[in-house]
Amino acid sequence: MADSVYCKPRTSRPDPIALKYPYLLTGFQITRPNQVWSIDITYVPMCDGFMYLCPIINVYSRYVVG
Repeated sequence: MADSVYCKPRTSRPDPIALKYPYLLTGFQITRPNQVWSIDITYVPMCDGFMYLCPIINVYSRYVVG
């Protein structure tokens, strides 16, 4: 029986040409609310397609602001 042949994902290999941005909060003490916010974007699969989800998060309290 032959094995299937397909492309495997290369998600763990960084692109040598792509820009690499430093993490700017290294060593920074987050000591109060509203000092640092974070944002993320993802999509949620739905029956008829998908919908985007874009939360804004207060990093100190981990509260979703918007």
